[in-house]
Amino acid sequence: MRTALLPLALALSLATWPAGRVGAQDSALPDIGSSAATLITPDQEAKYGSYMLYHLRRQGLILDDPLIDGWLKGMGHRLGAVSDTPRQSYTFFTMRERQINAFATLGGYIGINAGLVLTAENEDEVAGVLSHEIAHVSQRHVLRGVERARKDQLPILLGMLGAVVAAQKAGGSSANDATTAVVTGGSALMMQRQIDYTRSNESEADRIGIQTLHRAGYRVGSMADFFERMHRASRSNSGDYQVPEYLRTHPSTTTRISETRERAERLGDAASNALSVSGSSHPLLPGRFALPEGPLWRDDMQFGWARERLRVLSADSAATALAEYDAMARAKGATATLDDAQRYGRALAQLGAGKAREAEAGFEALLQKHPDDVWLALGRAEATHSSGRSAQARERFEALLQRHPDHRALRLVYARVLNEIGNREAGVRAQAVLRPLLASSAEDPLFQRSFARASELAGDLGRAGEAYAEAAFLSGRPVDALNQLDALKKRADVDYYQRARIEARIAAITPIVLEMERQGLDAEDQPADRG
Repeated sequence: MRTALLPLALALSLATWPAGRVGAQDSALPDIGSSAATLITPDQEAKYGSYMLYHLRRQGLILDDPLIDGWLKGMGHRLGAVSDTPRQSYTFFTMRERQINAFATLGGYIGINAGLVLTAENEDEVAGVLSHEIAHVSQRHVLRGVERARKDQLPILLGMLGAVVAAQKAGGSSANDATTAVVTGGSALMMQRQIDYTRSNESEADRIGIQTLHRAGYRVGSMADFFERMHRASRSNSGDYQVPEYLRTHPSTTTRISETRERAERLGDAASNALSVSGSSHPLLPGRFALPEGPLWRDDMQFGWARERLRVLSADSAATALAEYDAMARAKGATATLDDAQRYGRALAQLGAGKAREAEAGFEALLQKHPDDVWLALGRAEATHSSGRSAQARERFEALLQRHPDHRALRLVYARVLNEIGNREAGVRAQAVLRPLLASSAEDPLFQRSFARASELAGDLGRAGEAYAEAAFLSGRPVDALNQLDALKKRADVDYYQRARIEARIAAITPIVLEMERQGLDAEDQPADRG
């Protein structure tokens, strides 16, 4: 419930927030009757969206994993590039929650819960949900919701305040209970008003989302497939994952499902697209040539790896994840009947549970069937390191880096392993491995933490301090970041250029802290981030 309320809470709070830090003349929102598009600028939208992401990270709700991030962002940016607003900047992220949910908020920030991917049967279904959320952004539905919330909020809050005062004046042991009930009821009313308004935009998001899905080369019927599964789940009390949060804001009525299927049929299944037909039936290709099934960029097995990786990373512990796979195996009759993706997940869970040798054997067996798969090769190299054979693990990582020099997740995972080795030589190598990502990773806390530790091991304490401060800022602790930067600039070993860079960063973060504090967002100091 906490996760589902965050986007709503952000929207409701924006109803009374000033327009940002652009200048005194922009310090107030327009009149209530103004168009939603004029409420705030795109730059201010992005800032509000980033505040939300900082808050989610500080609460430990974001699942930061380089392989999952790469998979999700690759899919999301393919969809965004062919959406109605291809120039819109999108930020895609994964929540740890196993409830089935997804949401879009200001600035093109789109989050999906791990539970949604665990419930999907293929990548097309996840893409269908993402395209729907992208449509909410492109049609500015979030801003329209902010405009309506602004109209509703004042009378509802005044009514809540009067009821709370009356309850407290009544006194007695039931006063606190009455106050809680009033606040809960008022919050529910505001939430319901927002939900009702959101539902009025669902058809538009479906229609535009299906067009985006089609242009990206996904199977357009997958959106209806997912809605239908959600509809069946809502009529049953069985199932592994709870669905109310998704259905509360994405109602899957029979009418909506039929309309979505009708639209998909009109567009035609993406599998009939020229990139998806077999060469034997393509009029422009000789019979002896054939194109692979599906879009040329698709790797259908990768969805299986991503889903099972999310199963392990979203579990309470590696032991809990192992128990899930044991239950799957028992349901199927034998461990050998787990499919390849589930066997990958089981090996990951074994690795997390300290069973490195068993995990390595599992990855080895899968690599026999799927040679050169980066996800499997990375898992095997990590397992080799965890089993105590760090030299051999480094050989495997270096060989992978030679074959895939542009693979972001590979560099991040390898750097983490080098940081775990923990000596100066490993730190220097980790810095070198991470350096090609510097330009593209300014807003990635996972990268900043890894680069900070590598710099620390290498003896480059100035760069380590900057990266630790940046990681703190990106993790929702801007005051901590300022304190670290202030201490760093006073060090005698900091040169003129680095001090100038630090002072520029302090100047950039300070207004953000002041604005967050003025708006009631918690920007309090917290312990420093050290890996």
